[in-house]
Amino acid sequence: MGYYFTSESVSEGHPDKVSDQISDTVLDELLRHDPNSKVACETLVTTGLAVVAGEVRTNAYVEIQDVTRRVIEKIGYTKAEYQFDAKSCGVLSALHGQSNDINQGVVRQKPEDQGAGDQGMMFGFACKETENYMPLTIDLSHLLLRELAAIRREGRQMKYLRPDAKSQVTVEYEQGWKPVHVDTIVISTQHDDFADDEVMLKKIAEDVRNILIPRTKKKLPARLRKLFDEQTKLYVNPTGKFVIGGPHGDTGLTGRKIIVDSYGGRGAHGGGAFSGKDSSKVDRSAAYAARHIAKNLVAAGICDQALVQIAYAIGMAQPVGFYINTENTAHVKDANGKLLSDAEIAKKVQSIVDLRPYAIVKRFGLTNPIFEETASYGHFGREPFKAEVEVFYNDKETYKRDGKTYKEIEFFGWERLDLIDPLKQAFGC
Repeated sequence: MGYYFTSESVSEGHPDKVSDQISDTVLDELLRHDPNSKVACETLVTTGLAVVAGEVRTNAYVEIQDVTRRVIEKIGYTKAEYQFDAKSCGVLSALHGQSNDINQGVVRQKPEDQGAGDQGMMFGFACKETENYMPLTIDLSHLLLRELAAIRREGRQMKYLRPDAKSQVTVEYEQGWKPVHVDTIVISTQHDDFADDEVMLKKIAEDVRNILIPRTKKKLPARLRKLFDEQTKLYVNPTGKFVIGGPHGDTGLTGRKIIVDSYGGRGAHGGGAFSGKDSSKVDRSAAYAARHIAKNLVAAGICDQALVQIAYAIGMAQPVGFYINTENTAHVKDANGKLLSDAEIAKKVQSIVDLRPYAIVKRFGLTNPIFEETASYGHFGREPFKAEVEVFYNDKETYKRDGKTYKEIEFFGWERLDLIDPLKQAFGC
């Protein structure tokens, strides 16, 4: 008998995600001017208003109004009828200096002695359900909304779409987390008003079924496309009209979509949000490190599923706890042919991966302005890429062109599979 698991995602126009994107773009702008910026930026959005607050220690100056309006415009809130639009909404800034009590534990004379910016535990997860080693339910939930946003921006079909949307996917599994069927898809999307509610509901449901679902399936490998069939249930805007949405429909706050940002409820979560925080906050940087380890463990064939926990004390460089749970899917053995325990696997991994905050930041380039890209459609399961970015400082990695300063930086570096060979060597496989 099968069992069912469900995950959800929200679009870039969801009010909480609007807040996340503003916070991470403020962080990026500060890092473009001063890579040593220490930032904890929170955003609240509601009808006609965005409030940016938090603690900052930086040598940079950023015009918060300009950054905020640029993000809102990019998302698509550009019409007065939304009652939250880029040109006319109010923007209030309440950023102030970082506490000296926190700073003294983070900034040290030797950079490698940098302490964790807070206590807490962070989790990373990976499994073999998808090509990017993410749980299928959250991967499909993100993909549906990325395609919906692409359709909205293209403007050729479903012209009534507005920025706010949510998805939810339920998958049937056989024992051992083997997906066998996409059971239920829920799509709720904000839309323009229609003269006839019945016509509206029918039109949107037909378009989701005939436009969105086929586009989404085309992005999947054949083995996953087979999981969709005539028995897959589809619910579109099940409450009816969804004209009022975005920050006018619901107040948005930074950090309120931590499960959407991570693994859709699979594995575990330490409770700390990501967006708006510089990499000295291990809520973010150590969560990236944990994902990197988990993904490489599965990709290297050490196990079929991995949950990694790292724990820190504020001001301390070395983690106070490190844990791996493979859910009895490990394949590696000791010299006597006995399967290694998860504790033995964890000990080997910790011996080859430096988990001090300084090392994590350096490994993934987390002082670079890379975070706006992470603030919608999940921080994990994304494809690493490099891009040229304009910065306003000079170091050994920057270069000049046409009177401007640029730097090539890597995005989503924690998704690299560069630990496979060291892990295989360590485990003799």
